[in-house]
Amino acid sequence: MRFNVFKNTVLLFVLVLISCASKVKKDEDAPKQVQGDKSVIVGANQTNVYLPLLKGKRVGIVANQTSVIFKEKDSLFLVDPETNETKFEKIIYESTHIVDSLRSLNIDIKQVFAPEHGFRGKADAGEVVKDGVDTKTGIPIISLYGNNKKPKPEQLKNIDIVVFDIQDVGARFYTYISTLHYVMEACAEAGIPVLILDRPNPNGHYIDGPILEPKHKSFVGMHPIPVVHGMTIGEYAKMINGEKWLANGVQCELKVIPIKNYTHQTKYSLPIKPSPNLPNDIAINLYPSLCFFEGTNVSAGRGTNLQFQIYGSPFLNAEVFNFQFTPQPNEGAKYPKHQGKICYGEKLNNKANLNYLNLEWLIKAYQNTTDKTKFFNAFFIKLAGTEKLQKQIEAGLNANDIKATWTEGLEHFKTIRKQYLIYL
Repeated sequence: MRFNVFKNTVLLFVLVLISCASKVKKDEDAPKQVQGDKSVIVGANQTNVYLPLLKGKRVGIVANQTSVIFKEKDSLFLVDPETNETKFEKIIYESTHIVDSLRSLNIDIKQVFAPEHGFRGKADAGEVVKDGVDTKTGIPIISLYGNNKKPKPEQLKNIDIVVFDIQDVGARFYTYISTLHYVMEACAEAGIPVLILDRPNPNGHYIDGPILEPKHKSFVGMHPIPVVHGMTIGEYAKMINGEKWLANGVQCELKVIPIKNYTHQTKYSLPIKPSPNLPNDIAINLYPSLCFFEGTNVSAGRGTNLQFQIYGSPFLNAEVFNFQFTPQPNEGAKYPKHQGKICYGEKLNNKANLNYLNLEWLIKAYQNTTDKTKFFNAFFIKLAGTEKLQKQIEAGLNANDIKATWTEGLEHFKTIRKQYLIYL
């Protein structure tokens, strides 16, 4: 009994110290995670719903490091030294990869299909991901990035059903929705149903950006939607089917396991980073706005520990931009833009949570570059999905004037989007 009292006292003292430290020392580089509603239950966690659909079937799974089943392990509470109140800080989770979980339940998994960044999510953006074998389970892994973006008929010949379970971030140029398109198309052509285990969209609380024009279709933008579409993977799959975007108008037999206790306004913190260069909630929230820099000579922070939380370039005016960084090779950026060079720019990881697409940073960078003729590259138009955005910035339009030209397209998209929503 005395030991338990002593143990609890020590624990309380440690928590107070932690809380005090967080008050005294402000670490601007630390991820500021927004904790999600603990009542949210992702599709993968609802095994009782989808296991009957997999029993006795030969299963293929499209998965990566985010394809896990969560189990709440503990809750962390901190004591506020000023009020002496104990407050909830965050939920501590442990997780099991869905492949491991389904195998333990005697589900016959024949193939794992891996998207960009690979099955374990370690590859750089744009890096070719090779086929292989999962060392833990011995299951063959087929890459759906590189030359083989769409599963081939022979890769599906021994499959009865395909499970798609990947965490998305709600931006048109994040390639997991392009992988979704090709998986649905291949399965529709082969007569194989697709089961989607839905997950929240951390940028699902707003819709913004220019609508992609069909002539600029690419793997970083396949459909006539805005940059930020405000849909989950499950909703988006319904739209792909409903709008007949698959080749020759084929329809995929689709089943979505919805998220429980979720709306598009639910704040949700991703417990596992969805790709190497989106390390925290701030980066995920800034990503739709900062990814435009990938089509310029400005770095969005790859090769630092503040990926998609800063921007800068050796070609930006050092008198205007007082923040500087030097990109170096790291996980997810073996050869970062401007490696070893001082970049002048802006640090954004203390900005409020965005509910719109920010063009101010892009415009500011363009206006203060040393050579405007070298600012944009060919990739920018693919990211924007239109030539208009680059021309508008070059013509000197401000953000409000540019956004006004998106209004009609966004309203039309919102009308179409309503037909496919699962969540409010």
